[in-house]
Amino acid sequence: MKKNDEPVPLPEALPSPVVDNHTHLDHVRGTEVGSTQAEQHVKDLIGKAVSVNVTRMVQIGCDLPAARWTVEAVDRFPELLGGVALHPTEATKHAASKELNAAFAEIEQLARHPRVRVIGETGLDHYWVTDDDGKAAQEDSFRRHIDLAKRLGKALQIHDRDAHDDVIRVLDEEGTPEKTVFHCFSGDAAMARLAADRGWYLSFAGTVTFKNAADLREALKAVPLERVMVETDAPYLTPVPHRGRVNASYLVPLTVRAMAAELGRDLDEVCTILNSTTESVYGPW
Repeated sequence: MKKNDEPVPLPEALPSPVVDNHTHLDHVRGTEVGSTQAEQHVKDLIGKAVSVNVTRMVQIGCDLPAARWTVEAVDRFPELLGGVALHPTEATKHAASKELNAAFAEIEQLARHPRVRVIGETGLDHYWVTDDDGKAAQEDSFRRHIDLAKRLGKALQIHDRDAHDDVIRVLDEEGTPEKTVFHCFSGDAAMARLAADRGWYLSFAGTVTFKNAADLREALKAVPLERVMVETDAPYLTPVPHRGRVNASYLVPLTVRAMAAELGRDLDEVCTILNSTTESVYGPW
């Protein structure tokens, strides 16, 4: 096993429970999802998270195999709620092969599961997709997902990479669901204030701990804490001091502590507000 694939030590537990509101437990390394080995790995990851007071997680499946697995997982693991969607880059692939309609139809069917509370992650990605046809396919898919979230009364989780202006434009044109969350928020303080003013939520990941993320920390401080949630985006975006290693929900305490320190707020108070906000968006587990 490479050093970067080795699990990192458990951090000190949080004083009260919080939720990892965006993780990818289907990304089990070195095993086939659904296998006995993968199942045990998922159980272990959930158990470690619970042991540090990250008691619940929102599992996000954003391609068809992951979305199918998510619907199965939320029935097997009471700590999980689910989200399903076509990631923007997946939408581009399906559109190119003339299969977007069929793929979206399956996502809609999976989204009707009562423990799937999120349509996402969906949105725009102008980092990986730069051609006009690809961008158009992403926007078409994004609009379909917004409509689905509104029709089903579920929260919308947005993927926004290098596409801030276009994401906001589409949201304003379509009208947003009652509960709209910017997953792994990456904008500046001005965008954060705009989002909060519109009643949207900002979810901060381990990136807020990165040395070069001063603008992100300013964004965190620019909005009411009641508009903020926390996530891992695991296995990606591992917080400092373990940046570059495999991320997991049990590392949420590192991000929460960094957020509390940046805000100058009591850690227990921050945990309580994060937890209350998350439950108000996704409902009871």
